[in-house]
Amino acid sequence: MDGLPGPLERLSEAEIERKRHIAQVTTGVLRYLTSRFTSDGFEWLLPVTFSKSTDPLWPDPGASIEKRIEVEIYDETVYATLSMIIHKMVACSLAYPKLFLLSPNIRIEKRARASSGVHAYEFTQLDFEVRHASSDDIRNLVEGALAGLVRTLKRDSREALSRLGRFKDLRIPRTPFRLHDQQQHEHEYGKVWERRLVEEGRDPVWVTNIPREFYDYEDEGSGVWDNYDLLLPHQGEVLSGARREHSYARILSKMERDGVDPGRYRLLLSLAREGRLRPSAGAGIGLERLISWLVGARHVAEVQPFPKIPGNVNDL
Repeated sequence: MDGLPGPLERLSEAEIERKRHIAQVTTGVLRYLTSRFTSDGFEWLLPVTFSKSTDPLWPDPGASIEKRIEVEIYDETVYATLSMIIHKMVACSLAYPKLFLLSPNIRIEKRARASSGVHAYEFTQLDFEVRHASSDDIRNLVEGALAGLVRTLKRDSREALSRLGRFKDLRIPRTPFRLHDQQQHEHEYGKVWERRLVEEGRDPVWVTNIPREFYDYEDEGSGVWDNYDLLLPHQGEVLSGARREHSYARILSKMERDGVDPGRYRLLLSLAREGRLRPSAGAGIGLERLISWLVGARHVAEVQPFPKIPGNVNDL
């Protein structure tokens, strides 16, 4: 594991000091984002670790899951949270029109991703969902929050960012962010399109129209997907989101098309069939990736107090 972030007990004094400065920025990030969402009328929910339904992460082209964690509880098989998208759709439809939460995600990535710099097998997302929202609504919300976050950190966390060597280089993003069509870029530039956007850009950019899981809205006529990823300069994807499918027929058809077991999503399908699954849109922000970009970390696990690097299991 040479060159990768080590556990706390193996760090030098200088590395511990860097870890402390990262923690100071992390505190500022969490303070700002949770305050911003609550002040915008979002209700803050508590997360779920195990359930009978979780994100299938299929056929997401970015997924690289080596193993899915499942256990038996009270004679029922439950799964560790891959993401809380199903919970968000149900909660937003039935009880909480604007919600957010800090959600645990356990994704046992292939060992080859250890050195990618952006993958961890356990991480936290800031997940949010809004009933009757459009994709534009969500993108505008994210752009304002990200620009406000950087502005606030440069004001309130100047010393920590300076010690980390990021204060001068960290720019307040210009809004609105540029929109890019994934399928158009792949046609023009091939599989390297994402790397070009990340390496050549100076500001965050949106990528839309990404073929993905059954819950992302896909126009039945044109085949265009109403979803979006946010890419950060020199970092890559930090957010995934979409307008949601809520039609029973469309959800079931896409599950069958993609080979997803409908039995894992009985409640979601039942609500959709009864017309109780409401239109919504939302996203999930990978907090470790966001903080990694803000502080200039060399690996996303550097911002974790207890690193969770694919293929490496520490004592804590």
